[in-house]
Amino acid sequence: MHKTGIARLTLIIGVIFIATFITTDYCLSEMFKDYIYQPGTLKPTDSVPKLKVGDQAPDFTLPAVSGEKISLNQYLGKKNVVISFVPAAWTPVCSDQWPGYNIAKNIFDKSDAILIGITVDNIPTLYAWTTPMGKLWFPVLSDFWPHGTVAERYGVLRSNGVSERALFVIDKKGIIRYIDVHDINKRPRLEDLVKELEKLK
Repeated sequence: MHKTGIARLTLIIGVIFIATFITTDYCLSEMFKDYIYQPGTLKPTDSVPKLKVGDQAPDFTLPAVSGEKISLNQYLGKKNVVISFVPAAWTPVCSDQWPGYNIAKNIFDKSDAILIGITVDNIPTLYAWTTPMGKLWFPVLSDFWPHGTVAERYGVLRSNGVSERALFVIDKKGIIRYIDVHDINKRPRLEDLVKELEKLK
C-alpha cells in the first residue's frame, strides 16, 4: 500500500477509535454526572456572524486556568490554531466535547496544530470544572471579563451572554480557514475537524 494510503488508513482508524471511546461519555462517571446542569434543548444558534473564511482572525489575550496569559498572535508563524468556543461549564455536551479532544491530541500534533478552549466562565469555575477531566493538553481560557469580548469579536456571543458552540481553524498566517458555528445542543463531529486539519498540511 502507498505510504499516503497507509497514513490515511491509520488516521481513519484513529478517528473511529476516538469516536467510539468518547461515546462512553466521560461526564457520565458517577462522581462527575451529579454536578452537570441540564439546560434542556436550546435554540440551535443565536448570534450574528461577523467573520468568514479568508478573514484575518482577530487577535486576543485571555487568562488561562494555568495562570498564564494566552494570545492568538503568539502562535503566528509557529502553529495552526483551532479555537473551540463552548457555551458553559458544567453542562452535558461541553463536558463531553473537551475530554474528547484530549484523547485526540495526536491528530492535532500531526497537523502541527494547537487547540485553544474558550468559554465566558470565570477562572475559578473553569478550574473546578476541568480538574475532574484530568490534565487537558490544551489551554483553557476565560472570556469572562470584559464579558464575552472575544466571543463577540468572533461573532459567536449569544443574546443570553454565553457563546455558541463553535470551531475556528486558523492557519499559521492567522487566516481563518474553517468556521463551524454548530448546533449548541450537539457535539461537532471530530471527523469534520480532521478533514479541515488535513487541508493545512
